[in-house]
This record gives sequence, structure tokens and C-alpha cells, in this order.
Amino acid sequence: MELLRADAFEALFRTFGRTAFRLELRDTYYEPAESGPFRLFLDGLHDDFAWHEPWLAGVRELTAAGKRMSRVRVVTVPHGDYTRWGLAVASLNAGAGEDIRWLPRELATGLDLPGDDFWLFDDQYVVRMHFDSEGRFAGGELTRDPAEIDSCRRAQRESWNLAIPHGEYR
Repeated sequence: MELLRADAFEALFRTFGRTAFRLELRDTYYEPAESGPFRLFLDGLHDDFAWHEPWLAGVRELTAAGKRMSRVRVVTVPHGDYTRWGLAVASLNAGAGEDIRWLPRELATGLDLPGDDFWLFDDQYVVRMHFDSEGRFAGGELTRDPAEIDSCRRAQRESWNLAIPHGEYR
């Protein structure tokens, strides 16, 4: 299996037509570029979020072009440090135009959710997200398999209908 990384993965966000949806199932992730900002949060120090601006600029550009970006974060309650930080950062994403919802894990019991995070693009293809044991992104596995797409569409619909919009969750 060949995993999309770096430029190949980022190209997906320049080429989708209408919608990009992300389902996040992990309570923690480790992205090296986020470790300093996360430490600032834990220490109660100010972050200018300059590290996050490229993503936010991309979201603003895509949503201004009429494209829709959304995500559901399935989270354990009470929240751990990473989720609390994610809540703060998500306000920036929402301000840029990304529609984010939060789904407490106990409300997700019984849903037919996949074992991996994924991005669903235009209801046409899925990129399953793979992470190493430390939570570092290892790459995305692209599939156009109709059964996989249907499974992810169902997970999107079910999780979205139960999830709480970011502005209400905070």
C-alpha cells in the first residue's frame, strides 16, 4: 500500500470540487510543527498561531470559492489536554469557514464508525488516515472503492447528525 504524504496529500485540498469532510477518532495526535504551540497552551502562554495560518488561509480560499470543509471530532469526556487545545484552535478553523462539530465518544456508541480517521472528498473518494504509535501522521491511503465510500458516507451522516456544532459545544 502506497501512502500519500506531504505534497501529494496536500494536493487533495487543491483539487477537490465541492466538499471535504474529515472524521477524527483519536484523542491525541502528534504533529511535530504543533508541539511548540501545544506546549505554550499547556504553560498558559500566548500563541500567535502563525504556524496555523497556511491551513487557515487555505480554508478561507476554498470556502470563498464556494467549497465546503467540515469535520466531526469524536472526543472522550472529560477532555484531555490535547482536546482542550483542539477546542481553542478549532475556533480559528471555524472563523476561517470550516464547519466543525464535536461528538462525545459516549454518544457515538452504536454508530458504524470505521477504525481509522478519514477524509471524504466530493462523496467520490476516501483517504484513510494512518498514524504511527506516537500519533504522527504516516500518510493517507486513497480509495475509490464504492463499499468504502458508502461506509464513510454513512459514518459521516450518522456522526454529523449527533455531533454538536463548535459554537454550541464550547
